[in-house]
Amino acid sequence: MMKKGISASKGYAIGKVFLKKEEKVSVVERKIEDVAGEIERLKEAARASKEQLMKIKEKAEKEVGAEKAAVFESHMMLLDDPEFTGAIEMNIENSFVNAEKALQDVTDMYMGIFAAMEDEYMRERAADVKDVSNRILKNLAGVGEGDLGNVDANTVVVANDLTPSDTAQLDKTKVIGFLTDIGGRTSHSAIMARTLEIPAIVGLKDITQTVKNGDVVIVDGIEGIVEINPDEKTMKKYEEKKLVFEKEQEELKKLKNTKTVTKQGKRIEVVGNIGKPEDVHQVLENGGDGVGLFRTEFLYMDREDMPTEDEQFESYKYVAEKLEGKPVVIRTLDIGGDKQLPYLPLPKEMNPFLGYRAIRLCLDKKDVFKIQLRALLRASAYGNIKIMFPMISCVKEFLDAKAVLKECMEELKAEGKAYNENLEVGMMVEIPAAAVAADEFMKYADFFSIGTNDLIQYTLAADRMNEKVSYLYDPLHPAILALIKNTIEASHRAGKWCGMCGEVAGDERVIPILVEYGLDEFSMSATSILKSKQIIMNTEI
Repeated sequence: MMKKGISASKGYAIGKVFLKKEEKVSVVERKIEDVAGEIERLKEAARASKEQLMKIKEKAEKEVGAEKAAVFESHMMLLDDPEFTGAIEMNIENSFVNAEKALQDVTDMYMGIFAAMEDEYMRERAADVKDVSNRILKNLAGVGEGDLGNVDANTVVVANDLTPSDTAQLDKTKVIGFLTDIGGRTSHSAIMARTLEIPAIVGLKDITQTVKNGDVVIVDGIEGIVEINPDEKTMKKYEEKKLVFEKEQEELKKLKNTKTVTKQGKRIEVVGNIGKPEDVHQVLENGGDGVGLFRTEFLYMDREDMPTEDEQFESYKYVAEKLEGKPVVIRTLDIGGDKQLPYLPLPKEMNPFLGYRAIRLCLDKKDVFKIQLRALLRASAYGNIKIMFPMISCVKEFLDAKAVLKECMEELKAEGKAYNENLEVGMMVEIPAAAVAADEFMKYADFFSIGTNDLIQYTLAADRMNEKVSYLYDPLHPAILALIKNTIEASHRAGKWCGMCGEVAGDERVIPILVEYGLDEFSMSATSILKSKQIIMNTEI
């Protein structure tokens, strides 16, 4: 029997099923009289949760490194966050309900906020809130966790979902793959699976109902296919595929320190996308030539107030110094519409995808914008930083943004603070209008970076998150290719460079076409870098 899901981590695995059963804790609302006692119950459960997370974090640091284990630091921060725990306590005080019910209400509210966000990475953070909440709930109920650390060799873990805590407990000497009913490529468990180089398939819908403990399964992390209790012929086919894949991976590692040059001698930059400063390590470990997209909005998330200029400066400086002169393209704040910040109240909108967000918000809230630009400029004295403005739809927007940047430069100069006076300032091309009028924009921009995720959905009027219209979301659509080609050619006519930081930059089907069009820089997830380098080096251009 065969099932199809979403490939979250590439590779092949052949092993026996370990079915992780969910221990459901039912929440029953009870009215309480001893408010102080109920709050103390909550605090005790939170303390126990923190102790457990500290142990899990220590194990994760040994298994996957400090950068990937940092997720558990954020889980512990949530336990200490007065916005989160304070809201639960207030619910107990105001409604005279038990801790379990108060916890459930606050968790549902937080998950609703995250789930409504456009950005897939941010939507997946709802799983973090749920993970912490479930841990507190189990401690309130005195229920233990399933022991994922005590499994047999050649085990494929099967679960409805695997939380970051679950994944961190996997014994990588025994667990060779995992399968889940739900989840996406950007969930923490999927990211950790890629770090551990464990094949994983998510979004299988009912895999927990289809297999039982001891079943033999083949995990095809390339095609997102699971073969359940395969016959001898299928088994032999996949054993051969597994050997070929493992050999290919070893060969790819040899490219880590190799410059990416096509067969005709064209040098191309292959760089990585990051969301947090510590992500730069994985880009370097995979042989990246730098960072093509630093999504700075994540510095503003999961906190109660705006990050200060100094906090942002330290984050940007950290990345610039770690890259030792390699470029880092930093996108200014892309927030608004459906990506809300608790400390920055924004109006509700009928269509947030086309609304008050990104550069539109920043130009309106100049005080917020200037804090970030000053931090970026100060950090530019420590490395090869380039600034990029998102969601530019008309030349006036770009010129207005550059004018604010110039104001910041003059302020810093008057204060005697150093910055790179010659840093490059570019723009995202993610709105069709910008791609069509690329020649006009190139009179003022130092570079372009094509954001294909939005460019495709805006051009084809197809929401990339909507399953009903996902068949329309096609990077190979002639209109998309024409817009990409026009953008690249416009930059070259002006004697400037063009990159791409959308998912298409790491799409193995599209890479040869982009090389043919003359794309100068490909920016992608760190784990896609080595394979993309190989494809580019084999192109006949």
